[in-house]
Amino acid sequence: MKKLLLSLLLSSLPLAASAQEDGDGPPEGGPPRWSVGLGAMIKDSPYAGEGTDVQPIPLVSYEGERFHFRGITAGWRFIDTDAFELSALGKFRFDGFKVDDLGRVELARNGLDYRLLEDRDMGFDVGLGMTWKGRGGELELELLADATGTSEGQEMSLQYGYPIEIGRGQLTPTIGATWQSKDMANYYYGTLDEEVARGVVDYKPGSATVPHVGVQYFRPIGEKWSMMAFARYSSLPDEISDSPLLEPDTDDATSLFIGFSRGF
Repeated sequence: MKKLLLSLLLSSLPLAASAQEDGDGPPEGGPPRWSVGLGAMIKDSPYAGEGTDVQPIPLVSYEGERFHFRGITAGWRFIDTDAFELSALGKFRFDGFKVDDLGRVELARNGLDYRLLEDRDMGFDVGLGMTWKGRGGELELELLADATGTSEGQEMSLQYGYPIEIGRGQLTPTIGATWQSKDMANYYYGTLDEEVARGVVDYKPGSATVPHVGVQYFRPIGEKWSMMAFARYSSLPDEISDSPLLEPDTDDATSLFIGFSRGF
């Protein structure tokens, strides 16, 4: 589950940790920009027996004229204007879990024998990312597909944010949703065919949409340093919350993050 926490966090970096750089790249004719730092996230895991987790997170980003790297996402900008950005994306997917990290007692209460379960592996997605910016705020759309055969699924995420200048900082309330195809949702939240053949309950959630709301904050500190933070609340649909892999009566997920980075 720690891998899932990392994925949730770093997937949010384009609007959070990289808020000051999105769509800009380095100054024209100037050198590429690097930033490195460290953060920490607190996440209440919905998976059975994992509980609350506090994890340190390394922060690394690079902004070149066309190529960028932000956390777990790399991209190449085909179109880059003040109002619109279109990029080809490659993103590591750290979703999933090691069976040993789950609670044996909690799984047993859900009718699952941990010895009959398989790990859910990480993968690598490829696709397109689009960002629209204007006076009305920022809209981000990502279309991704599993390129490693891990889940053989697809994902689409849409997020809207409205930046508000507060002193030297920028506060951005956000709202959005992530849709996962049935192959992806079945792999990470359902039971696998090989598990069912061993006697595990057959549960396939099918495609699922997870809405979320949140708030992000970015503030420069001096000339080189910056602070970033965000909070996110996700409402889990019945297709996911009914999974025997999750804690009973778990219908939401919350994460908090704060980090500091230095630009070069």
